[in-house]
Formats: sequence, structure tokens, C-alpha cells
Amino acid sequence: MRKKIVAGNWKCNTTVKEGVELAKSVNELVLTRGAKDVVVVLGTPFTHLISVVDAVDANRVNIASQNCAAVAKGAYTGEVSAAMIKSTGATYVIIGHSERREYYHENSEILNKKLALTLEQGLTPIYCCGEALAIREAGTQNEFVKQQLDETIFLLPTEQLLKLVIAYEPIWAIGTGVTASTQQAQDMLAFIRGLIAAKYNAEVAKEISILYGGSCSPANANDLFSQPDIDGGLIGGASLKSEDFLAIINAY
Repeated sequence: MRKKIVAGNWKCNTTVKEGVELAKSVNELVLTRGAKDVVVVLGTPFTHLISVVDAVDANRVNIASQNCAAVAKGAYTGEVSAAMIKSTGATYVIIGHSERREYYHENSEILNKKLALTLEQGLTPIYCCGEALAIREAGTQNEFVKQQLDETIFLLPTEQLLKLVIAYEPIWAIGTGVTASTQQAQDMLAFIRGLIAAKYNAEVAKEISILYGGSCSPANANDLFSQPDIDGGLIGGASLKSEDFLAIINAY
């Protein structure tokens, strides 16, 4: 069943102590004041996973890794496998974030390996896609996003596709303070849902949650979440402040 999801991505922020305190604060707010029909996810650094899992109520707050290795195990110093993530109690993995693509040159081949390993462990991938400013200005964003999906998640069988969440990131609106207009966000998410319907079928398209991930804040969340194809957000900076994050959760 299609879910409303608000997922935080803490990126490379907070020490373990700070992260635990933030998670506890979010957990308390969600338990006492949060919308009960919204799935809440906190994407923490690897170092925090076990501690944050222990700090929250798993019935209301889910924990995500921000990345995973493209290998199952072996001599890969510094890598953290999907099995390792699963063992911490985390249940989600962010895959293909624009910063991973840009800074660490993750391509579709690498992302397919990560998707397969994540799904094999029973974890839920939050799969990111989206275009840079030059592509948006050229008006070729639809073709670009379609190619990203064709090369990765659209290779999955229906039963596996239904296990993931999609997050659209207009890269030009991440960390810039510039937000895609509500109509731009809705248009792209509707386009993605249409691609799913064409590739699989309309029922599958209706079942998959698609999130918006581009400078979503308490000020614009209500407007964004009111759109028919926007099922929530992948939240960056605002997820580092528990009250702001709660306001987004309650934007529904």
C-alpha cells in the first residue's frame, strides 16, 4: 500500500552523542505529537546506526543507512555491507543520492549491485534520481530521469520494485535554498509514476511511494504534500532540527 513517508538525511553531520540526542528528541515528538499515518525515517551516519536504533521506538521511527557497499563482503577496507546494516536493526538504505553520484562517481552499474544486495537483506531502498541545473535549463530533465530509471530500478521484476521507495532530487535545489516550484515537483513525480505505469502497470504505479527531495521545509511542505503524486519528502537540513522535522511530518 502506498505510504506517506518523511525521511531525514543527516548526511555528514552530528557526532554519535549528538545524533542520539537528536533521535531521542525526534522520537519523543513523533510519539506525542506526530501524525500517526506518516512513516518516519532517520538516515544517520554508519557510526550512529546501532545507538540510534536503540534510542527510538521502532514502531514509529525507522532508521536508514545513507549508503551501503556494492559488495557483500571481503577485502574492501572501509566499506559497510548491506548485511552489516541489517545487523544494526536499520530497515532502510538510501541508494543513489546525488552526492554519491557526483562526489563518488556512482553509476548505474554500481547502484544495481547495491540495490540487489539491499533487497536480498530485506532492507527497503530509498532510490534517488534527479537532474542537475544544466539539464533542467536544457529542458531534457524527463529524458535524463527516465534513463536513470531505465538503467536501474526498471530492470527489477514487479515484486522487487514494489519493495522500494523512489526519491526525486532536483540537484539544483539541494542545499541551495532554491526549491523547485510545487508544480515542477508534481510534474516530475507524475512523470515518474507514468513511467512506472507504462513499464509495469497502473496498479503498480499507484502502490509505489515517490518522495520529493529538494529543500523541503516547514514553510513549503504542506503545499508540496498536497499534490496528488508527492508522497512525502527526503529531508536534508531541516531533519537536523527536531521541531522543524516534526512540522514537516505534520504537514499532512
